[in-house]
Amino acid sequence: MARSDLRGPSADALADLTQKLGQGGADPAGLSQVGDDLFAVAGVLRREASVRRMVTDVSTESQAKSGLVRQLLDGKVGAPALDLVAEAVERRWTRPRDLADALEHLGVVAVVDSAGDDAERLSDELFTVGRLLEQEPDLRSALSDPARSTQDKAALLRSLLEGRTLPATLRLTEQALAGTERTVSIAVEEYQKIAADAHGARVATVRVAKELTVGDQERLAAALARQYDRPVHLNVIVEPGLIGGMRVEIGDDVIDGTVASRLDDARRRLAG
Repeated sequence: MARSDLRGPSADALADLTQKLGQGGADPAGLSQVGDDLFAVAGVLRREASVRRMVTDVSTESQAKSGLVRQLLDGKVGAPALDLVAEAVERRWTRPRDLADALEHLGVVAVVDSAGDDAERLSDELFTVGRLLEQEPDLRSALSDPARSTQDKAALLRSLLEGRTLPATLRLTEQALAGTERTVSIAVEEYQKIAADAHGARVATVRVAKELTVGDQERLAAALARQYDRPVHLNVIVEPGLIGGMRVEIGDDVIDGTVASRLDDARRRLAG
């Protein structure tokens, strides 16, 4: 899954770098470290405008930029991450900020890959974290409070999640505090899509009036998989106000079969 906000050369560069990351063959611990290293480099590029300008300057030769990066980062990040960053600065980027955004995305992919066969569990846990943030306004406010440091917010998350989730879930939730998305909730939602994509699935948000049985979920997932020609991971949200039926959101598609929706449609027809 590529970032949808990257265009032209930036999108091409990210696709190539993602493929290279997948060919690295690192073990889970190694991939987790690659993720941490890439997050750190992305943070430096965002904070240090002079460094960002140097490594994205189109008038500077590619090899000179990669050499500079190796000189600056040698001993500060591991070799796999250093090789990726060195190759990244040799690429052409549509906008200077795209480099840091791409490195952050690659870091997310690395952490997701570190979960290995637990990628589906990781997707479920990120969805649960997102629902927790949605349902607990005090927690949401604490994590968005500008008066609290990022370290303090990360400590709060660790107190809630550590030992209860996969390490990758905790790491991505912490990164959501420091990333580029507008809110932690939006970041966690995007990370979940990447986690689902890691095991070849799309994410469908299913809103229902009452809990679906396991059988109902399996039949719905199978029907959506046939329609979209790939596995579909379900996020089921119970909303009693729907009265009945269900609303399915998958990508930009919305399938609304709720009673409330049908009543609204009937009212519009009568009024029109």
